[in-house]
Amino acid sequence: MMKNEFGDGVAWYRGAMVGKGSFGCVYLATLKNPKLNYSYFPPVMAVKSAEVSVSGSIQKEKEVLNNIKGCPYIIRCYGDETTTGQNGAMVYNLLLEYGSGGTLAERINKSGLSEFEVRNHTRSMLRGLLCIHTNGYVHCDMKPENVLLVPNSSKGSTEFKVKIGDLGLAKRENQSKKRRLEPYWRGTPMYLSPEAVADNVQDCPADIWALGCIVLEMLTGKPPWDRDDDMDAEDVLKKIGGGKELPKIPGNLSKDAKDFLKGCFVRNPRYRWTAEMLLNHAFVDGLVEDEGVEPPLEVEDIDIVDSILLVTESDDEFAYYSEDRSGASEDGSLGYWSEEDYEDEMTSYFDEEGIFEVEKSITVISSTIDGGSDHIVDPSVEVPSGSPSNNSPKCPLSITIPAGV
Repeated sequence: MMKNEFGDGVAWYRGAMVGKGSFGCVYLATLKNPKLNYSYFPPVMAVKSAEVSVSGSIQKEKEVLNNIKGCPYIIRCYGDETTTGQNGAMVYNLLLEYGSGGTLAERINKSGLSEFEVRNHTRSMLRGLLCIHTNGYVHCDMKPENVLLVPNSSKGSTEFKVKIGDLGLAKRENQSKKRRLEPYWRGTPMYLSPEAVADNVQDCPADIWALGCIVLEMLTGKPPWDRDDDMDAEDVLKKIGGGKELPKIPGNLSKDAKDFLKGCFVRNPRYRWTAEMLLNHAFVDGLVEDEGVEPPLEVEDIDIVDSILLVTESDDEFAYYSEDRSGASEDGSLGYWSEEDYEDEMTSYFDEEGIFEVEKSITVISSTIDGGSDHIVDPSVEVPSGSPSNNSPKCPLSITIPAGV
């Protein structure tokens, strides 16, 4: 391949190729002017490139990353750009966070990892999967080669933390059109779930099965289906989809590790543990939290920011009652108020503040005197001297006005 065949970007130079796949090629990229403090891009990036005519997978990845942006356990996307190759062809480029620690597959390197490191990496992957699943997507291609290591800014933890990458094969959960799985089987059949092989179904539980395979490989240094020399990919697929066999869990693993893997390796996807359930498992619970907080990818929508400022500046106390009406229960779980709860809370709020006391309804009586109209207010309504001004929050009241007024 000729040097710099796909061309440079507006603000970055294309460097050496660091990866290649059916989707295209991945290159290192460095900024043309790294001294710019206000640059949106980091000094070093990974650029995934392909000619526009065959860039469907990369563009799909950009779409998915746009919908799940902000998760610190998924490789960050800095945008996309079109360049012109040496042959005049248009090239699509996806600008991504660079995993300087390589892939998880390279880290495992047939020797396995310590259980402490495995637990930390497993928690990060679970949090990434939870973000993907919460946003309605399924990764569909979880394997060590698609998990990247980036420097960890936390103290007292592992040198690198893992992030999920390569979402080019991701799809919407419960997608009606069944995905053709043949391309995914080439080279990595051991990460497919039983329902994916037998029924061509890949939903969120399929990602959990693949996660279990990755965890087992991190602990043992061997693939989940340790194949004999005479076994080919087709034999592995028959073992996964046709029988009742499960990946072998070594007896020398800790009790928590074995129990965690059993939750992943449930053949019936309906009974397989979810990412949220596994995050509460003792195998990943109680670890030191990541201290490094990544900056946001971009400035928030200015209209949203303005609206928030308007509420908090003009209606200080009333700002607690936002439209989402969400709250936390005494046990710390989140819930949502019903319309009845919301009305009770609003009434209680105004009563406690002593702003005003009202009957259940206010009747405004009107009479006509000398051709004019004077409004007589029911004396049962008490209005304290500290009544709200025009700038105070207003509560809708039930008012009855006779006809003819």
